[in-house]
Amino acid sequence: MKSVLFCLLWGSLFLLQMSCQPKQQYYTLTGQLHTPYTVKYEYKQPLTDEINAEFERFYHLFNAFDSTSVISQINRNTNMSVEDSLFAKLFNTAIYVSEQTDGAYDITCAPIINLWGFGFSKKDSVTPQHIDSVKAFVGYQKVHLVNGQIQKDDPRLLLNASSLADGTVCDMIARLFESKGIQNFMIDFGGEVVAKGMNSKGECWRIGITKPIDDASGMTQDLQDIVSLCGRHGLATSGNYRNFYVKDGKKYAHTIDPREGCPVQRDVLGATVIAPEGMIADACATAIMVLGSNGAKALKIKIPEIEYYLICSDSVDTGYRVEYSEGFQQYLIDRKE
Repeated sequence: MKSVLFCLLWGSLFLLQMSCQPKQQYYTLTGQLHTPYTVKYEYKQPLTDEINAEFERFYHLFNAFDSTSVISQINRNTNMSVEDSLFAKLFNTAIYVSEQTDGAYDITCAPIINLWGFGFSKKDSVTPQHIDSVKAFVGYQKVHLVNGQIQKDDPRLLLNASSLADGTVCDMIARLFESKGIQNFMIDFGGEVVAKGMNSKGECWRIGITKPIDDASGMTQDLQDIVSLCGRHGLATSGNYRNFYVKDGKKYAHTIDPREGCPVQRDVLGATVIAPEGMIADACATAIMVLGSNGAKALKIKIPEIEYYLICSDSVDTGYRVEYSEGFQQYLIDRKE
């Protein structure tokens, strides 16, 4: 009898303890830093302060417009130490993608982009001499991470993390969630996404890919396709198909190849990449804009863990065509469902 009473007592205490624990629920945090963001997650309590702390950590490391940031100090050659492991991870990822793309992606290419200006209004005034003078201090091969120190072959060389920044922020918050055992979340920062598990409806997270509609305002958001993410994935989209020009009956995006130091004509208007992490998805999507559709196929062979979806230029009459890697098919939702 005593054993029965003991079991009943422990059972009651267990139920009481369970009833006192906070219930899991979905929380949503939205805002805008340099770009709009939405964070959704299932947990027992809101994590607003900790999420904001990750945003602050990111900007302290990588905001090139903040003179006190780590990357700004490196660019000024005042402090070359890299104490935060995230900086090293981002740097090594950037160098890795640069190597796999033969420099079509380059974390040091900002001076070339600045040389041409937005909209390439300086096209007639930029000379080969201008390009050569800038290329002298551009190139991923000229910067190194050795024993926690950034080493430059030329002190004028500048790092710019904007081409994989949004994917990196998503990874940071995802790691925060995973450290707390959170299994269901979606982080969207400027259109780059890291997602895991299910949404509040018990469904896989759904992310839209917009159509390349001629809309200078960028407000039109008609969907070309919808992606379904169930496992742990990073997704990034790069493209400027709202800012293109027509030549010889085809549309071309305004893309600068850091290897050539000038605008190039490629057939990709928009590239969406799925990868295990947002950081590498972001870098690869940027690279594919320079590589073109044939280059995307070659990159997939070199980095097999990525899958890509491309919106490519076609004749002016048909506008565009869609191409994607074989593995991307599994993520596409049948719009007839």
